[in-house]
Amino acid sequence: MESFSAALTWLKQGKKVARSGWNGKGMWVALTPGSVFAKEGAKEGHAAKHRADEIATAGGDIVLLPHIDMRSADGSMVIGWLASQTDLLSDDWVIVD
Repeated sequence: MESFSAALTWLKQGKKVARSGWNGKGMWVALTPGSVFAKEGAKEGHAAKHRADEIATAGGDIVLLPHIDMRSADGSMVIGWLASQTDLLSDDWVIVD
């Protein structure tokens, strides 16, 4: 088990990580790489679709930055997970297969 610093390094290596102290079974976080796509390619209902003209670059592309996502206990995905202070200071981080 390791600190959040180690977990962040693992995330950057493409690994999924979790805290052994999390109560939910099957929970983990992973780094989602950024991407660039044409504003016309934005999905219906996505914020980028509604604000495409505002957020598109001069070339007409939308830049989606890298972010950390979480698989929650019920199997759904939380996009843009944020670590709590407890998560940041915990030393029970592990790599998930």
